[in-house]
Amino acid sequence: MFYKDLKPFPEGFLWGASTSAYQVEGAWDEDGKGMSLQDLHEPPAGVTDFKVASDHYHHVEEDVALMAELGLKAYRFSISWSRVVPDGFGEPNEAGLAFYDRLIDALVAHGITPVATMFHFDLPLAVHERGGWANRESIDAFERYARLIFARYGDRVKHWLTINEQNVMVIHPNAMYPAAMGVLPEKRDLYQQSHNMFVASAKATLLLHQMWPDAKIGPAPNITAIYPATCDPADVVAADNWESIRCWNYLDVACFGRYNPIAWAYMVEKGVAPEFAPGDAELLAAAKPDYLGVNYYATATVAAARNDGTDCAPRAGDQQVMLGEEGVYRSATNEHLTATEYGWIIDPVGMRTTLRRVASRYGLPILITENGLGARDELTADGHVHDPYRIDYLRRHFEQAQLALTDGVDLIGYCPWSFMDLVSTHQGYGKRYGFVYVDRGEDDIRSLARIPKDSFAWYRHVIETNGAEL
Repeated sequence: MFYKDLKPFPEGFLWGASTSAYQVEGAWDEDGKGMSLQDLHEPPAGVTDFKVASDHYHHVEEDVALMAELGLKAYRFSISWSRVVPDGFGEPNEAGLAFYDRLIDALVAHGITPVATMFHFDLPLAVHERGGWANRESIDAFERYARLIFARYGDRVKHWLTINEQNVMVIHPNAMYPAAMGVLPEKRDLYQQSHNMFVASAKATLLLHQMWPDAKIGPAPNITAIYPATCDPADVVAADNWESIRCWNYLDVACFGRYNPIAWAYMVEKGVAPEFAPGDAELLAAAKPDYLGVNYYATATVAAARNDGTDCAPRAGDQQVMLGEEGVYRSATNEHLTATEYGWIIDPVGMRTTLRRVASRYGLPILITENGLGARDELTADGHVHDPYRIDYLRRHFEQAQLALTDGVDLIGYCPWSFMDLVSTHQGYGKRYGFVYVDRGEDDIRSLARIPKDSFAWYRHVIETNGAEL
């Protein structure tokens, strides 16, 4: 609808930025850190691994000072489970805990709200070797880890996220399982892992509310509106099915304490429905999130499945991600949208649509926890990085965020991906997302100097005007 006046971004809006531990910290084997699955990542030839990354571990004070210069109101980061509990199960690592103390203290000193993600793809290797999330011991280990970090940081961290993109780990398991681990888990195993993550998240949610009643916690799945390719009713059903399986199930369990009925019917039909242990249903029903994190990058468009062996195909520009499922749905092209050079759809209006659907279903505050543009940023001879394409991308998404606010969405903040350049899972430093350029290549660490891009100055002005001037 058209509005005469748009609602302004609210006072205290959390203009922020995001990163994740394994993609930015480096120091993969320093100061007692245990190995995680991501430390086994073997990238394609000519692409870096995660061992040094952007060396945030050794530049934390400098990086937070840059966040303050940018004017950030919030910083969404993740805690590396294996840095603070090296084997995931046993004794804590004081040096690892102290690193996050330094980070959190620096954020608080600069008036930046810490938003801590408990788990972002980097499962401790020792946990994986004992069965990973498929082993229910991991639920108890996660609860002990939660108690540790809540006790250590809960006086300063009041915004928590449980598990990042749990749905992506089920739909695209290569996000968590490096090629070095060999064959990916079977789909039945993935859905059992997901169930155990739901239970672990519920326990963490209940624990935080017990330990720090003034704190807030929620999930952070990757959520996107799914469009039908045409008005053909069969396409509409396919879109509804995929949106339920891919998106709503992960918020329904968190918010309503039960599986989405369409998604559950799918799991039963495919023989992948998880087993509940005694007490699981009660735990899921008891744990209520305070807000929702939403990672949004692009919508998807789907058509009715043909069930003829052609429903599944690689995503454009990424042979490691398959789209479609035989007999369930098939990916379709949306002629109304453009794409990045990496094949990622650009759909700012789709973000508004997604936010409206989430708000209508769940009625909770929403924090955009990821959204950004990956591009081949280059440091020019004048020592600058000119990224007008990122400014244009974010401006158009911010405009749609304001429209969503005007629609009645309780949007409390926006944390673009990412604060600084970090290691893209499949493209290394060839694909950069940050407001801050990190001077390094794939194999050449170079100076690791931090250089604000043009988008840095633009975003600083957006924050200074609280979104009034985009």
